Amino acid sequence: MSAGEVGAHLGDSGWVVVDCRHSLQDFAAGRRAYESAHIPGAFFAGVEEDLAGRKTGSNGRHPLPEPAAFAAFLRSLGVTERTQLVAYDAGGDMFAARFWFLAKWIGHDAVAVLDGGLAAWQDGGYPVNGDAPLARTEGTIEPRVRAESVVRVDDVRANLDSPAFALLDARSAERFAGVNETVDPVGGHIPGARNRVFKDNYDERGQFKPAARLQAEFEALGIPPERIVHQCGSGVSAAVNVLAMEIAGLTGSRLYPGSWSEWCADPARPIAR
Repeated sequence: MSAGEVGAHLGDSGWVVVDCRHSLQDFAAGRRAYESAHIPGAFFAGVEEDLAGRKTGSNGRHPLPEPAAFAAFLRSLGVTERTQLVAYDAGGDMFAARFWFLAKWIGHDAVAVLDGGLAAWQDGGYPVNGDAPLARTEGTIEPRVRAESVVRVDDVRANLDSPAFALLDARSAERFAGVNETVDPVGGHIPGARNRVFKDNYDERGQFKPAARLQAEFEALGIPPERIVHQCGSGVSAAVNVLAMEIAGLTGSRLYPGSWSEWCADPARPIAR
Protein backbone atom coordinates (compact mmCIF):
# COMPACT_ATOMS: atom_id res chain seq x y z
CA MET A 1 0.00 0.00 0.00
CA SER A 2 1.09 3.54 -0.64
CA ALA A 3 1.53 6.09 2.12
CA GLY A 4 -1.58 7.83 0.79
CA GLU A 5 -3.69 4.70 1.13
CA VAL A 6 -2.52 4.13 4.68
CA GLY A 7 -2.86 7.80 5.59
CA ALA A 8 -6.47 7.83 4.43
CA HIS A 9 -7.27 5.19 7.06
CA LEU A 10 -5.16 6.53 9.92
CA GLY A 11 -7.16 6.01 13.10
CA ASP A 12 -9.66 3.68 11.42
CA SER A 13 -10.80 1.17 14.04
CA GLY A 14 -10.70 -1.62 11.48
CA TRP A 15 -7.03 -1.08 10.70
CA VAL A 16 -3.94 -1.96 12.74
CA VAL A 17 -0.55 -0.54 11.78
CA VAL A 18 2.59 -2.31 13.02
CA ASP A 19 6.12 -0.91 13.17
CA CYS A 20 8.66 -3.67 12.39
CA ARG A 21 11.88 -1.67 12.26
CA HIS A 22 14.91 -3.66 13.36
CA SER A 23 18.65 -4.01 12.99
CA LEU A 24 20.43 -7.35 12.87
CA GLN A 25 23.49 -5.58 14.26
CA ASP A 26 21.65 -3.96 17.19
CA PHE A 27 18.54 -5.74 18.39
CA ALA A 28 17.45 -2.74 20.51
CA ALA A 29 17.59 -0.26 17.61
CA GLY A 30 14.06 -0.88 16.40
CA ARG A 31 12.47 -0.27 19.77
CA ARG A 32 14.51 2.93 20.23
CA ALA A 33 13.46 4.19 16.81
CA TYR A 34 9.82 3.37 17.53
CA GLU A 35 9.83 5.15 20.88
CA SER A 36 11.42 8.19 19.26
CA ALA A 37 8.93 8.53 16.41
CA HIS A 38 6.42 6.29 14.66
CA ILE A 39 3.21 6.46 12.67
CA PRO A 40 0.54 7.67 15.10
CA GLY A 41 -1.31 4.75 16.66
CA ALA A 42 1.15 2.14 15.37
CA PHE A 43 2.11 -0.79 17.56
CA PHE A 44 5.63 -2.24 17.73
CA ALA A 45 6.58 -5.80 16.75
CA GLY A 46 9.93 -7.08 17.97
CA VAL A 47 11.53 -9.16 15.24
CA GLU A 48 13.48 -11.31 17.70
CA GLU A 49 10.53 -11.84 20.05
CA ASP A 50 7.21 -11.41 18.26
CA LEU A 51 8.19 -12.39 14.71
CA ALA A 52 10.38 -15.38 15.59
CA GLY A 53 10.13 -18.49 17.72
CA ARG A 54 12.36 -20.22 20.22
CA LYS A 55 15.92 -20.78 19.03
CA THR A 56 17.51 -24.14 19.76
CA GLY A 57 20.91 -23.58 18.17
CA SER A 58 20.03 -25.86 15.29
CA ASN A 59 16.81 -24.36 13.89
CA GLY A 60 18.17 -21.08 12.53
CA ARG A 61 18.41 -17.52 13.75
CA HIS A 62 14.74 -16.66 13.18
CA PRO A 63 12.63 -19.84 13.37
CA LEU A 64 8.94 -19.38 12.72
CA PRO A 65 6.99 -18.53 15.87
CA GLU A 66 4.41 -20.98 17.09
CA PRO A 67 1.19 -20.14 15.21
CA ALA A 68 -0.75 -19.85 18.46
CA ALA A 69 1.87 -17.48 19.90
CA PHE A 70 1.82 -15.23 16.84
CA ALA A 71 -1.98 -15.19 16.81
CA ALA A 72 -1.94 -14.29 20.52
CA PHE A 73 0.40 -11.39 19.77
CA LEU A 74 -2.00 -10.16 17.08
CA ARG A 75 -4.96 -10.51 19.45
CA SER A 76 -3.11 -8.30 21.93
CA LEU A 77 -3.17 -5.60 19.23
CA GLY A 78 -6.92 -6.00 18.80
CA VAL A 79 -6.75 -7.97 15.56
CA THR A 80 -9.86 -9.82 14.42
CA GLU A 81 -10.49 -11.85 11.27
CA ARG A 82 -11.71 -8.62 9.60
CA THR A 83 -8.82 -6.35 10.59
CA GLN A 84 -6.70 -4.77 7.87
CA LEU A 85 -3.07 -5.11 8.94
CA VAL A 86 -0.34 -2.82 7.60
CA ALA A 87 3.30 -3.44 8.44
CA TYR A 88 6.18 -1.06 7.86
CA ASP A 89 9.91 -0.85 8.41
CA ALA A 90 12.45 1.85 7.58
CA GLY A 91 11.89 1.38 3.85
CA GLY A 92 13.63 -0.86 1.32
CA ASP A 93 14.16 -3.35 4.14
CA MET A 94 13.09 -6.89 5.04
CA PHE A 95 11.20 -6.80 8.32
CA ALA A 96 7.75 -5.64 7.20
CA ALA A 97 7.76 -8.43 4.62
CA ARG A 98 8.49 -10.91 7.41
CA PHE A 99 5.39 -9.71 9.26
CA TRP A 100 3.37 -9.91 6.03
CA PHE A 101 4.48 -13.49 5.44
CA LEU A 102 3.66 -14.60 8.98
CA ALA A 103 0.16 -13.13 8.81
CA LYS A 104 -0.49 -14.89 5.50
CA TRP A 105 1.03 -18.10 6.89
CA ILE A 106 -1.48 -18.22 9.75
CA GLY A 107 -4.33 -17.56 7.32
CA HIS A 108 -4.90 -13.78 7.53
CA ASP A 109 -5.09 -12.33 4.01
CA ALA A 110 -5.95 -8.74 4.94
CA VAL A 111 -2.32 -7.72 5.40
CA ALA A 112 -0.19 -5.25 3.47
CA VAL A 113 3.22 -3.64 3.57
CA LEU A 114 3.61 0.14 3.50
CA ASP A 115 5.56 0.63 0.29
CA GLY A 116 8.75 2.54 1.03
CA GLY A 117 8.28 2.23 4.77
CA LEU A 118 8.54 5.11 7.22
CA ALA A 119 10.73 7.02 4.77
CA ALA A 120 7.91 7.15 2.20
CA TRP A 121 5.43 8.07 4.94
CA GLN A 122 7.50 11.05 6.03
CA ASP A 123 8.35 12.05 2.47
CA GLY A 124 4.61 12.24 1.87
CA GLY A 125 4.27 14.79 4.67
CA TYR A 126 2.40 12.48 7.03
CA PRO A 127 2.81 12.88 10.80
CA VAL A 128 4.84 10.86 13.28
CA ASN A 129 4.94 10.96 17.06
CA GLY A 130 6.36 9.05 19.99
CA ASP A 131 3.07 8.49 21.79
CA ALA A 132 2.07 5.05 22.99
CA PRO A 133 -0.88 3.66 21.03
CA LEU A 134 -4.24 3.44 22.73
CA ALA A 135 -5.08 0.02 24.11
CA ARG A 136 -7.57 -1.94 22.02
CA THR A 137 -10.14 -4.55 22.90
CA GLU A 138 -8.61 -8.03 22.79
CA GLY A 139 -8.83 -9.43 19.30
CA THR A 140 -10.34 -12.72 18.18
CA ILE A 141 -8.02 -13.95 15.42
CA GLU A 142 -7.15 -17.64 15.48
CA PRO A 143 -4.49 -19.34 13.33
CA ARG A 144 -5.46 -21.32 10.26
CA VAL A 145 -1.99 -22.37 9.22
CA ARG A 146 -1.11 -22.76 5.57
CA ALA A 147 1.44 -25.50 5.99
CA GLU A 148 1.91 -25.71 2.23
CA SER A 149 3.53 -22.25 2.17
CA VAL A 150 6.75 -23.49 3.81
CA VAL A 151 9.26 -26.30 3.37
CA ARG A 152 11.41 -27.81 6.09
CA VAL A 153 15.07 -28.74 6.27
CA ASP A 154 14.36 -32.42 5.53
CA ASP A 155 12.57 -31.38 2.35
CA VAL A 156 15.58 -29.33 1.29
CA ARG A 157 17.95 -32.20 2.01
CA ALA A 158 15.81 -34.63 0.01
CA ASN A 159 15.66 -32.12 -2.83
CA LEU A 160 19.40 -32.43 -3.37
CA ASP A 161 18.94 -36.03 -4.50
CA SER A 162 15.53 -35.77 -6.16
CA PRO A 163 15.02 -32.15 -7.28
CA ALA A 164 11.39 -31.09 -6.96
CA PHE A 165 11.92 -27.36 -6.46
CA ALA A 166 14.53 -24.63 -7.01
CA LEU A 167 16.03 -22.64 -4.14
CA LEU A 168 16.33 -18.88 -4.53
CA ASP A 169 18.72 -17.30 -2.01
CA ALA A 170 17.97 -13.67 -1.09
CA ARG A 171 21.30 -12.85 0.56
CA SER A 172 23.96 -10.59 -0.88
CA ALA A 173 26.13 -11.98 -3.68
CA GLU A 174 29.15 -12.00 -1.34
CA ARG A 175 27.42 -14.04 1.36
CA PHE A 176 25.96 -16.37 -1.25
CA ALA A 177 29.48 -16.99 -2.54
CA GLY A 178 30.78 -17.60 0.98
CA VAL A 179 32.91 -14.45 0.93
CA ASN A 180 33.14 -12.09 3.92
CA GLU A 181 30.45 -13.92 5.90
CA THR A 182 29.80 -11.76 8.99
CA VAL A 183 26.46 -13.11 10.24
CA ASP A 184 26.61 -16.91 10.26
CA PRO A 185 29.52 -19.10 11.43
CA VAL A 186 29.90 -20.82 8.05
CA GLY A 187 30.05 -19.19 4.64
CA GLY A 188 28.54 -20.51 1.43
CA HIS A 189 25.17 -21.61 0.13
CA ILE A 190 22.99 -24.66 -0.21
CA PRO A 191 24.09 -26.68 -3.26
CA GLY A 192 22.01 -25.91 -6.33
CA ALA A 193 20.61 -22.63 -4.99
CA ARG A 194 20.50 -19.53 -7.18
CA ASN A 195 20.92 -15.95 -6.01
CA ARG A 196 18.24 -13.23 -6.13
CA VAL A 197 19.24 -10.46 -3.71
CA PHE A 198 16.18 -9.10 -1.89
CA LYS A 199 17.32 -5.51 -2.51
CA ASP A 200 16.88 -6.13 -6.25
CA ASN A 201 13.12 -5.85 -5.76
CA TYR A 202 13.34 -2.17 -4.78
CA ASP A 203 13.92 1.00 -6.75
CA GLU A 204 16.25 3.81 -5.70
CA ARG A 205 13.58 5.17 -3.30
CA GLY A 206 13.27 1.89 -1.43
CA GLN A 207 9.88 1.16 -2.97
CA PHE A 208 8.95 -1.95 -4.90
CA LYS A 209 9.62 -1.89 -8.61
CA PRO A 210 6.51 -1.89 -10.85
CA ALA A 211 4.71 -5.23 -11.00
CA ALA A 212 5.45 -5.71 -14.70
CA ARG A 213 9.17 -5.25 -14.14
CA LEU A 214 9.22 -7.66 -11.21
CA GLN A 215 7.30 -10.17 -13.29
CA ALA A 216 9.82 -9.94 -16.12
CA GLU A 217 12.79 -10.34 -13.77
CA PHE A 218 11.40 -13.41 -12.03
CA GLU A 219 10.20 -15.00 -15.26
CA ALA A 220 13.71 -14.52 -16.68
CA LEU A 221 14.86 -17.13 -14.14
CA GLY A 222 12.96 -19.71 -16.18
CA ILE A 223 11.43 -21.40 -13.12
CA PRO A 224 7.67 -21.86 -12.66
CA PRO A 225 6.52 -19.92 -9.56
CA GLU A 226 5.18 -23.03 -7.84
CA ARG A 227 8.64 -24.63 -8.06
CA ILE A 228 10.45 -21.74 -6.36
CA VAL A 229 11.40 -21.98 -2.68
CA HIS A 230 12.84 -18.83 -1.17
CA GLN A 231 15.56 -18.78 1.46
CA CYS A 232 18.16 -16.39 2.85
CA GLY A 233 20.16 -16.36 6.07
CA SER A 234 17.28 -16.94 8.47
CA GLY A 235 14.00 -16.67 6.59
CA VAL A 236 13.56 -12.89 6.92
CA SER A 237 14.90 -11.19 3.77
CA ALA A 238 13.60 -14.12 1.70
CA ALA A 239 10.09 -12.92 2.56
CA VAL A 240 10.76 -9.88 0.37
CA ASN A 241 11.21 -12.17 -2.63
CA VAL A 242 7.97 -13.96 -1.75
CA LEU A 243 6.13 -10.65 -1.55
CA ALA A 244 7.72 -9.34 -4.76
CA MET A 245 6.50 -12.40 -6.63
CA GLU A 246 3.01 -11.88 -5.24
CA ILE A 247 3.09 -8.24 -6.38
CA ALA A 248 4.14 -9.51 -9.81
CA GLY A 249 1.16 -11.85 -9.91
CA LEU A 250 3.40 -14.92 -9.66
CA THR A 251 1.75 -16.98 -6.94
CA GLY A 252 2.60 -20.33 -5.42
CA SER A 253 6.22 -19.89 -4.33
CA ARG A 254 7.20 -21.04 -0.84
CA LEU A 255 9.62 -20.21 1.97
CA TYR A 256 12.31 -22.30 3.67
CA PRO A 257 12.21 -20.56 7.08
CA GLY A 258 15.34 -22.13 8.58
CA SER A 259 17.41 -21.03 5.59
CA TRP A 260 21.20 -20.93 5.63
CA SER A 261 21.55 -20.47 9.40
CA GLU A 262 19.70 -23.74 10.00
CA TRP A 263 21.33 -25.57 7.10
CA CYS A 264 24.90 -24.76 8.13
CA ALA A 265 24.28 -25.67 11.79
CA ASP A 266 24.79 -29.32 10.88
CA PRO A 267 28.33 -29.93 9.52
CA ALA A 268 27.10 -33.11 7.81
CA ARG A 269 25.03 -31.07 5.35
CA PRO A 270 26.87 -30.19 2.12
CA ILE A 271 27.68 -26.62 1.21
CA ALA A 272 28.74 -24.85 -1.96
CA ARG A 273 30.83 -21.76 -2.56
